[in-house]
Amino acid sequence: MTMRVRAAALTVAALMVVATAVGCDAKGAESVEGDSPSPGDAKNTAASPTEGGSPLPVSLTGQRPVWGDCKAPEGGERPAAAWRCTRVKVPLDYAKPSGPTISVALIRKEARDKDRRIGSLLFNFGGPGASGVDILPRMAGEYEKLGGRYDLVGFDPRGVSRSSGVVCRDDKEIARSEASTDLTPETDAEAAAYIKDNSDFSAGCARRSGTVIPHVGTSNAARDLDLVRQVLGDDKLHYFGISYGTQLGAAYAHLFPKNVGRAVLDAVIDPTGDSLGHARGQATGFQRALGNYLTSTGEDPKKGTDRIAKLLAKLDRSPLPTADGRKLTDGLALTGIALPLYSKTSWPYLTEALNQAEQGKGEALLALADSYNDRDKKGHYGTQSHSQRAISCADSSLRPTPAQAKALLPEFRKISPVFGEFLAWDTAGWCADWPVKGEHDTPPASAPGAAPILVVGTTGDPATPYEGARRMADELGQGVGVLLTNRGEGHGAYGTASCVTKTIDAYLLDGKVPTHGTTCS
Repeated sequence: MTMRVRAAALTVAALMVVATAVGCDAKGAESVEGDSPSPGDAKNTAASPTEGGSPLPVSLTGQRPVWGDCKAPEGGERPAAAWRCTRVKVPLDYAKPSGPTISVALIRKEARDKDRRIGSLLFNFGGPGASGVDILPRMAGEYEKLGGRYDLVGFDPRGVSRSSGVVCRDDKEIARSEASTDLTPETDAEAAAYIKDNSDFSAGCARRSGTVIPHVGTSNAARDLDLVRQVLGDDKLHYFGISYGTQLGAAYAHLFPKNVGRAVLDAVIDPTGDSLGHARGQATGFQRALGNYLTSTGEDPKKGTDRIAKLLAKLDRSPLPTADGRKLTDGLALTGIALPLYSKTSWPYLTEALNQAEQGKGEALLALADSYNDRDKKGHYGTQSHSQRAISCADSSLRPTPAQAKALLPEFRKISPVFGEFLAWDTAGWCADWPVKGEHDTPPASAPGAAPILVVGTTGDPATPYEGARRMADELGQGVGVLLTNRGEGHGAYGTASCVTKTIDAYLLDGKVPTHGTTCS
């Protein structure tokens, strides 16, 4: 569950229809282009280098994208004709800007009002690992007003889907892991099996995507953004980041503060938290959201939490059989419980699924878990979780041991009797035996000299707790980070909270910066 994206405007019902991310074939995903820029191009470099790196060759900065028809996503519908697609070449390794390249996939819908066009507005919906090429056309109704004066642009960051997407396992391997791995091990044997499964996942990433995974970190994705900005012909980067997209936006502002245009960070990741801090934050956030959900049903939060914890313990001992022959394990049930907490409009689905599970019927919770895990009805899984882990482990230098994770259990159980154990063990499992060193403990986010950046935090956000928004605004710096508080529930506020939506629209369309500390109720 670690920082999985779920845009709040998508209901659980919609997610259950479109859950399968368009990924690369699990047989192999790398697409490193060996046709490096020619020696002549390499000598002719652009004037503006990457931050702390070598200048980029004109063969990259001088690209002129050719926009063409978009292909239908796997298992989905082709975007409407107004959406056009292209690819932009970027260096595989920014330390070798004239070396091999990969390509970043883009999708765009041009602004309707050409005379009042502001520029391009790039979106990242989080994850990390979410495909902006797939998501933006589906979400376009939420951004209809912004599409009047902006070209709406989605992209697959490096290591994601069409942009040399990371692949680590095939469908059978994923299904086998889901069915057999205990995500909250109680015995030494279960703990050893849990770590081995995660180590095997890491080995699969190295085997299938070993050329790409050393270079998929957020700082490189931020450098890609600046190259895309130049290729699109924009003087400034106008940007809308959600969830992990806030980390990417902050990384861009840190590296290229003078190139920041109008930027919004919604559902903010705490830049001061390392991987252990994020796990604590999510244990707090998910438990807080669960308590708010239980209160909304008229049930005492403590009693409701105990009831759900007992259900999970029962499923740990004896998973529920389901109609399709699969079993609802405690791990899958926990995943199914987490998903509806991302949006208050989805809480009724959680009520129904819990009621059914307590009656011995696991189909509803399993369907929610499948949606979260990008599994379709044919048993095919998307690759978002592969990209997510690769990017996260490229970013984070911490590699907690199983012993350290086990030591966290009492603290995490106290924070959340439902989610605590999973999140404690996840600290060790997530990057177990990862073949690439992480870049930093915590990502730098200071952006002195940048234009104001609107930072939006929701008080009931389960996945990126509100406290992270306050810290992000502080880290960006005085006069740069502008905090907007949404008193409400869910992961992401735009499109679900009218006050927040109006404030963001006024900022992006008219340049009206709200007062730092403004609160929407």
